[in-house]
Amino acid sequence: MTTTEHSPAGTSITPLRRARERFLSGRPLPEDVPEEVVASWRRARFFGVPHDLQKGTAGPLRPTGAALLGTARPVLERIAPALGNGRCVLLLTDERPRVLWSAGSAAGPEQWADLSERTVGPNSAALALRSRRRAEVHGPEHFLDRWQDVSAVSVPVTAPETGQALGTVTVVSPLWSGAGPHPGAALAEAAAAAVEAELLAGARRTERVLLDAYLRSAQGRGVAVAVLDGRNRLVSAAAERMLSPQALDALERTAIAVRQKGVPVDPDLPAEAGCTARITPVRHEGAAVGVVAVVEPLDGAVASPPRRSVALIGSSVPWRHATGQAVALARVPEPLLLTGERGTGKTALARELLGERSARVADAAQDSELGPALAELAAGRPLLLRHAERLAQSGVAALNSLLDRHPDARLLMTYTPGAPAGPCLQRLLDTLAARSVTLPALRERPEDIRDLLPVLAPRPAPGQPPLTWTLDALRALERYPWPGNVTELAHVVRALAEDRRASGPVHRAELPDPVREGPAARPLSPMEHAERTTILEALRRHGGNKARTAAALGIGRATLYRKLRGYRG
Repeated sequence: MTTTEHSPAGTSITPLRRARERFLSGRPLPEDVPEEVVASWRRARFFGVPHDLQKGTAGPLRPTGAALLGTARPVLERIAPALGNGRCVLLLTDERPRVLWSAGSAAGPEQWADLSERTVGPNSAALALRSRRRAEVHGPEHFLDRWQDVSAVSVPVTAPETGQALGTVTVVSPLWSGAGPHPGAALAEAAAAAVEAELLAGARRTERVLLDAYLRSAQGRGVAVAVLDGRNRLVSAAAERMLSPQALDALERTAIAVRQKGVPVDPDLPAEAGCTARITPVRHEGAAVGVVAVVEPLDGAVASPPRRSVALIGSSVPWRHATGQAVALARVPEPLLLTGERGTGKTALARELLGERSARVADAAQDSELGPALAELAAGRPLLLRHAERLAQSGVAALNSLLDRHPDARLLMTYTPGAPAGPCLQRLLDTLAARSVTLPALRERPEDIRDLLPVLAPRPAPGQPPLTWTLDALRALERYPWPGNVTELAHVVRALAEDRRASGPVHRAELPDPVREGPAARPLSPMEHAERTTILEALRRHGGNKARTAAALGIGRATLYRKLRGYRG
């Protein structure tokens, strides 16, 4: 089981078979069994997967993957003959992962419609979606008896605009016990790349059509128009002044409904929006691909510029990628997990994603049991659950049980990695792994600080100018590492706005001592920056556990500690 460039199967199949037999019989395992393989077997047992499962749901499912299937099928049908006459199979799965299409014949995973770990145990498609990289699973690394003589390699297929994992391309073959990557790895990667190229080409054609519709509709000074397709927004300056974030979200939901139904749909704007919108579908090749919304103020309404949400502020690549993923995932009515350091904006983004919905908000740091909140979630009311890392074991067990019964529950959960998660909480995190987004720390997106400052500052009193900053102060703010992230920056900005007696822009001398003096660490070289980013990403992946991080990176624990101390100066 691997997400690296080399297969571990070559010399370890027979010992691994014996280890699996010992695991199934409850006997102690040899010490040389890879930890990730044992963990996957344990998860399968925890999920109640029978190792002697004979057959899953017959026939491919096509519940939510119609768009991916429509784009990928012609590509895969051209590639399928490359399988040759061997007993190999080419599969397309969605993000859950469920089989959408298959070609070839072998006694492998194509006989199951649902390849989620909770249904069939460890497999390459589930691993590729969790790791977002190419993944291989061979013979006894599987939990099911029927897959002991099967090898599979999967490559994730990602959306070109957001980077969201849409599914996988998987090649299944008889057991591969040679050295090096699975022989179908190159085919799977080529197929996934070809599907992504088609997705990108289709997105660009649609974007061109939407842009043309916007340019036609926005002719003339002061025209309030927005063009949306559920993923992209083109909003004129006049419309931006009139539309609140909630009203824009309502128009976006309207655009999605029009794309699905193909006919105009009346927008359900919030009562306090103060405007109306006239909707016209944008069509391309006979299908509705978005809408033009011409916005007009209600009689007597005064348009005022809405205050932008902190949750969506930022133009850096890490922030745009993370928020784009979150927005795309939130459109599907299923649980969503937001992770990241404290103060990175998880709750603010979660509230923005929920919009005007009458969601219940619960905080595990204050109530670790959550009985009433979970009852409302089961009844269909959306739930924002903050600080999931503080849940009591009984609360985690109740939530796991609820998600088993209601996998499409509208749960939006925030989680701050720290101490190693217990088995019950780890199961919850594994369940949500395929629908999780990690928000970057503020030190990883310092270029966003200038955009955040005017939004974090309190509104000035009537007749008073807004808070401004000297270039020297801005540079100090951007160099400071912000261990408390956006929350810490907000406290500094508010304190300055409320307490300063001077007029004019804020100077560096007015900043708190740690910010003014800056970090003591020496500047890092480009190589050290890359190494530091890799280590921080591994730490996030392993919940802050330094032992597991060091093992995953292939370095000693002492080396990891030394490098972390060096980055802190």
